[in-house]
Amino acid sequence: MALYTQHLPRWKKDEVDAIKRGVEEHTLVGVVDMYGIPASQVQHIRRNLRGTATVKMARNTLIEHALTELGGSVGSLKEHAEGQSALIFTNANPFKLFKLLEKTKTKMAAKPGETAPEDVVVPKGPTTFKPGPIVGELQQVGIPASIEGGKVKIRETKTVVKKGEVISKKVADALVKLGIKPMDVGLILQAAYYRNTIFTPDLLAVDEEAYYNNIVLATRQAFNLSVNAAIPTPLTIGAIIGRAVREARNVGVEASIYEKDIIDLIIGRAQREMLIVALAAADHGFELDEATLKAASAATAAAPAAAPAAVEAKPEEEEKEEEKKEEEEESGMAGLGALFG
Repeated sequence: MALYTQHLPRWKKDEVDAIKRGVEEHTLVGVVDMYGIPASQVQHIRRNLRGTATVKMARNTLIEHALTELGGSVGSLKEHAEGQSALIFTNANPFKLFKLLEKTKTKMAAKPGETAPEDVVVPKGPTTFKPGPIVGELQQVGIPASIEGGKVKIRETKTVVKKGEVISKKVADALVKLGIKPMDVGLILQAAYYRNTIFTPDLLAVDEEAYYNNIVLATRQAFNLSVNAAIPTPLTIGAIIGRAVREARNVGVEASIYEKDIIDLIIGRAQREMLIVALAAADHGFELDEATLKAASAATAAAPAAAPAAVEAKPEEEEKEEEKKEEEEESGMAGLGALFG
């Protein structure tokens, strides 16, 4: 028997051994705070976690004994065993566990002396209360209440307790009467040990949508950088070649280099320029036949958009290839969701 537990009674030694087995048999062990959770909800949480995680309730001293005997990096987990602690064992990753435990939380009424997890806000609007002492009780805690239409009404939205402040008895009583339940009750993950690393809630509380969007943005920026800097990769080589082809076509048209792939564009551009000149000549008194005048007018309206469109026009094969690349990028992002569950 280890030095740390040789002086303990048999039942405590058995508890320590059970904790050590749980740590050794699972890839993740976490310390959770169970303060204020009713016994009925504990059973409900355990049922919801069945098959995914196991909750082991034990005294903090026994948890510390077990973690100390195990030593190594997992031993530092004992520093997070404060208050009414318990251990949770699972083979899931810490992000999935954190998300799962967040789902076990339910809203409950505040008790005097508890700390507000968030700003406690009383919204404006009518209540179900008839005129009476309730008006004075609400006003005493800073809630602007009045009587309107035979009912008590909250005149404006009011923050009665800010995040981190202690909830007084009067405020707690008022919140109960108003049906406001500001307290999140459930297993609170204090820390998790996973693959030789301690994860705390601030690392695990990830905004998945923002995280995903940031990675998508970074991927697009990297793709654009690769294309603009002409750094070929399997994903960008098609776009790089396509851009080079378009730029070469533009140079050919601008320089009137007669190649079979661009001769139609050169002739089309020359025709539009000729019609614009013809229209300018008409403005100076030269007579144009009706067909030329109509064509010149149409060329003037279409010239700003038509020329670039003609020069930048992409073959259908290039468009399909770019759509395929975009689909490949999006499919690569789909696997990110697996990390968070």
